[in-house]
Amino acid sequence: MNFRSVLFASMASALFLTSCGDGKAPETPETVTDSASATAPVAPQLSDVAASPEFEGASLKISSVKADKVGNDSTKLSFKFDVKNYELKGQTADAANKMCNNSAQGQHIHFIMDTQPYKALYEPKNEVTVANGTEHYLMVFLSRSYHESVKSPGAAALYHFKISETGTLEKLDDPKTPMVFYSRPKGDYVGADTANILLDFYVWNCTLGADEKHVVADVTSANGATAKFTLDKWAPKFINHLAMGKNKVTLTLTDKEGNPVDGPCTSATREFNLAAGEPMK
Repeated sequence: MNFRSVLFASMASALFLTSCGDGKAPETPETVTDSASATAPVAPQLSDVAASPEFEGASLKISSVKADKVGNDSTKLSFKFDVKNYELKGQTADAANKMCNNSAQGQHIHFIMDTQPYKALYEPKNEVTVANGTEHYLMVFLSRSYHESVKSPGAAALYHFKISETGTLEKLDDPKTPMVFYSRPKGDYVGADTANILLDFYVWNCTLGADEKHVVADVTSANGATAKFTLDKWAPKFINHLAMGKNKVTLTLTDKEGNPVDGPCTSATREFNLAAGEPMK
């Protein structure tokens, strides 16, 4: 075999071994990925909500409260509300373009007892049963069909009361301390509704500002990622980049230095679920 034949055979053998040795193409810098960054969960983010229709002159008042004993340990309260210049059950004008969860039943009242999740009222009335010997703060406010609160003067009311051990209702003085009532997110979100999750709340007896009170939102995504946002303006936000599954938000009212404010109804936590489709898992 001459020199050229030997050289050709050696080159062919090397090419065969290179192409068939492990069955993998050689990595290039473009295909190399950092394993830590590739698996790091995406953190939640906030984005602005487009301006919503205003409702000048809209008002909500508690017109009556009736107490009826239920057995020996609890009392049923029947509330009636007076709503003016606002259409309950109507769809808010920009609902179709808001790109977030919207109630097919339309505009409503958010009924929040203490730090519990709200109940949506499509009629100006509601009944709740509470234990005797307890004190409560009821916040009610008008809500657009996509659950964003109406924040204009007169669109909300606070009712501070207690029920005696014998089931007697007593209205208490209106609180003077700053308060925040958690509204959204809440419940289940499916499909397109998972992209923009409305973050909204109601502040009372205080003003948010750079040198005033703040609301701190601690967000935990279902993928384990967390984020903290300090809000110094009373305005809704969208939470984006939440993972499918159980998510959580805690809202806390703080002073300008970030210290939690003392008093009733200054913090609340909600868990809510996101799913790409039905059924919810």
